Amino acid sequence: MKEQYGIPLAWWDVMQQLAEGPKLGLRMSELADSVLLTRSGITRLVDRMIEAGLIVREPCPGDRRGYYAVITQKGLDTIENVGPDHFGHAWEVFLGHISEEEAVMLEKVFSRVLAAEK
Repeated sequence: MKEQYGIPLAWWDVMQQLAEGPKLGLRMSELADSVLLTRSGITRLVDRMIEAGLIVREPCPGDRRGYYAVITQKGLDTIENVGPDHFGHAWEVFLGHISEEEAVMLEKVFSRVLAAEK
């Protein structure tokens, strides 16, 4: 990802999480949990992404200490431009190591996992 698009994989993960979040954003603590980073780690990562113009930090209404990370239009455009290539490449790499029978089995397993999550 970094080599091809100049975007660290962690940034991609953050942008994906924010784009799927309510109102294109998440509280900083929720974002840290969703991308498996510490709160200080997510703060540093978010600061770098803000400098790149991919996200912004907005105050939480009613909570003077809380902030939301919100994806910008530039971040959404990045997902739109990079996404198809990234997903296609990742899928090819993944599928290159499993048989058709294994792919069918994985589809069944992941479908059950996703159904149980709802």
